[in-house]
Amino acid sequence: MKCIKNRKRLLKPIKKKYRDTLILTGILILFFGVGITALILLRRSSQLDMTSAYSVKEEMYGTHGAEISTQKADSFASSYAVSSGNMSLEGVAISDTTKAGLFDLDHESVMFAQNIHEKSYPASITKIMTALLALENSNLDDQVTFTEECLADQTSDSGNIGMQVGEVLTMRQCLLALMIRSANDVATQIAVQIAGSVAAFADMMNQKAQELGCVNTHFVNASGMPDENHYTTAHDMALIFREAIKNQDFLDIIGTQSFTIDPTNMNPESRTYSTHHALVAQGAPEYYEGCFGGKTGVTEASKNTLVSGATRDGMTLIAVAMRADAGQVCQDHISMFDYGFNNFQKVEVPGGAVTIPKDVQVSDLTNTDNSYYYGTDYYVGSGSKEVQEEEPSEIAAEETTPTPEVAPESSDSNTGQEEKTQDMTVYRYVIYILAGLIAVTLVVTIVSGIRKHMKKKKRRRKS
Repeated sequence: MKCIKNRKRLLKPIKKKYRDTLILTGILILFFGVGITALILLRRSSQLDMTSAYSVKEEMYGTHGAEISTQKADSFASSYAVSSGNMSLEGVAISDTTKAGLFDLDHESVMFAQNIHEKSYPASITKIMTALLALENSNLDDQVTFTEECLADQTSDSGNIGMQVGEVLTMRQCLLALMIRSANDVATQIAVQIAGSVAAFADMMNQKAQELGCVNTHFVNASGMPDENHYTTAHDMALIFREAIKNQDFLDIIGTQSFTIDPTNMNPESRTYSTHHALVAQGAPEYYEGCFGGKTGVTEASKNTLVSGATRDGMTLIAVAMRADAGQVCQDHISMFDYGFNNFQKVEVPGGAVTIPKDVQVSDLTNTDNSYYYGTDYYVGSGSKEVQEEEPSEIAAEETTPTPEVAPESSDSNTGQEEKTQDMTVYRYVIYILAGLIAVTLVVTIVSGIRKHMKKKKRRRKS
């Protein structure tokens, strides 16, 4: 017991000596911890605060996160307002489980959006990206010799044209079979022809998607066969399709009604195939005047998917539907196209043209640096064609990669700058507060040291 008492007696002055220092050190650490936590929280809040209404331009070519499950897109006029869920387009309802969007190609704006950032299995609309890369990395007259890799996709429940190992087609024939017959065996062989393997081609697909600004897209094959790591969104498919239709060969292929593969080195018979896209097929009940093509898709996992483009009255629109019900997907596209063409018009403005509701006049628009808005928030296009062509678009991904084209700096970009300025101001205040607390801590430390020193002096004098 005496030993314990002596130990406590020895430790007491040591504890007393360092107690103040330990307390002050703890306070400093606490201040730093609070400050760093505050900065992290502020930074995250600035990145994730997507709840406020954003402009139509941002909806298609803006900077919105991959984790947003319910999206909101405002149309150009209050009477056409659109929100997430089950929306009515001129009396025709689109199922609330369908991911769908209507995009104005020319002016980078959204006319209708329902869950367009939600991930889904794309099925064969994947082949739009496959065709795009094939056209960018080969010639239509290139000879494609089929290998064993293509046999993996020749299943009874998937589209294929029964190619044999060693059989030869031209790249033009391959692309027609890919887009018109939706041949999975051909998709796989195109991937091997371009990149050497399906995996390498998938890397090319993902790189291209990123370049276009797709933020919720990942491919693992060239055909669209189901895989949990193979997904995209209606928004991203609109971007991919928008890029693809810049290529005239792609437009010619997707607009083809039917085509014939003549006898090959290993098949003595001719094979004729017709388009699967009902809106393009003349004579089909769903045929839509002005639709220049697109791509269909369907698997059990994806349900029905469809991408289409149509032009009327000088306007070019893109419609995308994913996870649509059987027998309804074409009607969904017709409803969206009718909505766009019946309620909007293309009008001339200084330097170019914009798309606005038919009951809106040019005098009702706000012009901010050649970018036109209806009201204060609804972007309807740019009056400067030159700027659109020269400046790449910053679509996407959480402030990410460039995509098609971007309009000149608008009021939305000004708002973004104001928000960044406000964030910087908050950060500055936090830093000032931290600096002040640290200064106070240092002063207290110095004063405490001086007091200790004075006490020691007094003790020496007494002794």
